[in-house]
Amino acid sequence: MHPPRPSSSSESSWTDTGDIGEQHADDDDDPVRLLLPDELEDELLAGVQKRHHKRVRIRDPEPHRRRPSPLPADVIDKEAIEVPDVSLPRPSRAERCIAAIMSGRSASIHGLTGKALLYFTSIFVSLGVFLFGYDQGVMSGIITGPYFIDYFNHPSKAQVGTMVAILEIGAFIASLVVGRVGDIIGRRRTILYGSCIFFVGGALQTLAVSMAMMMVGRIVAGLGVGMLSTIVPVYQSEISPPHNRGKLACIEFSGNIIGYTTSVWVDYGCGYIESNMSWRIPLLMQCVMGALLGLGSLIIVESPRWLLDNDHDEEGMVVIANLYGGGDIHNPKARDEYREIKMNVLLQRQEGERTYADMFRRYRTRVFIAMSAQGLAQLNGINVISYYAPYVFESAGWVGHDAVLMTGLNGITYFLSTIPPWYLVDRWGRRAILLSGAVAMAISLSLISYFIFLDIRWTPRLVVLFVMIYNAAFGYSWGPVPWLYPPEILPLSIRSKGASLSTATNWAANWLVGEMTPILQEWIKWRLYLVHAFFCVASFIIVYFIYPETCGVRLEDMDSLFGDASTVVGTPSIRAETGSLIRGGSPIGSGRGTLGSTSAIPGLSLGPGSEIDDDNKPPVQPGGGGEDRSVGGWLSRVVHRGRADSTGSGQGRYAPLGQQEEGSRTNN
Repeated sequence: MHPPRPSSSSESSWTDTGDIGEQHADDDDDPVRLLLPDELEDELLAGVQKRHHKRVRIRDPEPHRRRPSPLPADVIDKEAIEVPDVSLPRPSRAERCIAAIMSGRSASIHGLTGKALLYFTSIFVSLGVFLFGYDQGVMSGIITGPYFIDYFNHPSKAQVGTMVAILEIGAFIASLVVGRVGDIIGRRRTILYGSCIFFVGGALQTLAVSMAMMMVGRIVAGLGVGMLSTIVPVYQSEISPPHNRGKLACIEFSGNIIGYTTSVWVDYGCGYIESNMSWRIPLLMQCVMGALLGLGSLIIVESPRWLLDNDHDEEGMVVIANLYGGGDIHNPKARDEYREIKMNVLLQRQEGERTYADMFRRYRTRVFIAMSAQGLAQLNGINVISYYAPYVFESAGWVGHDAVLMTGLNGITYFLSTIPPWYLVDRWGRRAILLSGAVAMAISLSLISYFIFLDIRWTPRLVVLFVMIYNAAFGYSWGPVPWLYPPEILPLSIRSKGASLSTATNWAANWLVGEMTPILQEWIKWRLYLVHAFFCVASFIIVYFIYPETCGVRLEDMDSLFGDASTVVGTPSIRAETGSLIRGGSPIGSGRGTLGSTSAIPGLSLGPGSEIDDDNKPPVQPGGGGEDRSVGGWLSRVVHRGRADSTGSGQGRYAPLGQQEEGSRTNN
């Protein structure tokens, strides 16, 4: 029980430096105190005093107690969250040599800040997915080379399929555990360790003297690829502003395709070497790229959201200032972004540690989207082309070096197709790109199957044409977007775990396709491509009815978009005043200039009745007479949500700025 304090008016103004303890209601029966455990209240009211020590998530000691809904409008003032005073360290010589990316005094020592730092970091970490793409393509040319075949005693197609697909086993294992590892040691160190493991795997493959040693090297490399392919998209989403988060993710995926294309052309060039170096040199390149990424991970910034989630507030403020404030730690926009992220961290901390069971129970729709996006991307047939393109072209009539050459030309087309999404994904949105890509891929695969079945004089050229069209359709749609969706729709408390499950689904489907493709090519021949065309059609249906549009939505606003079971969803007024540091595409306009500096930030909305729709009418309550309970009504609601009206199930739209406050005053 807390001692009573003198009462205060709900109209009282709050200063930026005021004590939160003096700013919230003082009555012993205050619903905020009923809601918050004592430990969490102390944490909130102390002005975020914990520094550089392990955080302990706090559970509600009375989880079954009924929670009041909605809370009063004057609970948490975002402006009262203390921004740490950062003691600016003297940069080391190494930091000065690399433009002092991690230094707070970047302006005085010519470090990278703002967009330069953002794009440099995004492009550099794309090496992580470059390695993924390189490993996808490097075996496609090696397995058809005469020296490789002779050295390993003419392996069967089943052995080749196992050797190619076994990398996915290592990647699958790593992707399941790396989410927890990334939460503990940070995103940057996880990238470092992943690149080191990949280096070791590449070395084992390069020095392989038997098929068993080659497979061990593939598994170890898979562990590194699994770590990188999971943590890099998470890292990317956490440093990106909402208005070009999609663009940066697509640039990252282009690194994957550059890796694939590079591996094919390296295979093609080394194919003219008359020795076993024709296959050892392409495998050696894995070590070179792994070493570059490992060294680079020492100079990139850590995720500011991870830093604040682990109470490294000073470091987090420096990174935020470098990314969003031009290196100025006193920049008001950077300080606003710090408060926004820190407030979200504190609110999510109230709910306690998130387990995998909690994820499926409370965020089942988000987890389904994250996992299905990655699984369908592989079942749509891309790895039939990526891993076995020379086999595909040989079945169409191209042989030897010509088959590898066609694979290289296909790789160039593949890469070029990844450039348009840089500019379209944040304009057209995610859904339109996925839907159009699924249609184009289904048609292309069907025609590939048809012309291989006909086996006419034009079959080789037509198959190459439609393989290129298929790869281009995948490269601009189902290539980049499934890597973008999972980290942006998952809340911070489960982002790494959810990304782990999503990437594990990718690798499980990846392994299945890689293992079965050589066998199915012998058994059902041209019908194989019809199987993948079927999955493209299934992808279209699932995206149309289930996937929402997330274009331009802040990571902290995804709870409102999905309207799921989260109990700590910031209200529209919170986000209307604070807004986003980078405003483009956010569903709510900035409140600056409209709300005074002394305006109170409303509290948490724990019930469905706290928002107002576009017509300034109360939202329909669950089970109310205005809601269509039929199947048709359900489909309408799903499709309506998918068309980017930024609403969740049972909730209204965001109210226009100021309407909600007027409504609350009228009710009072």
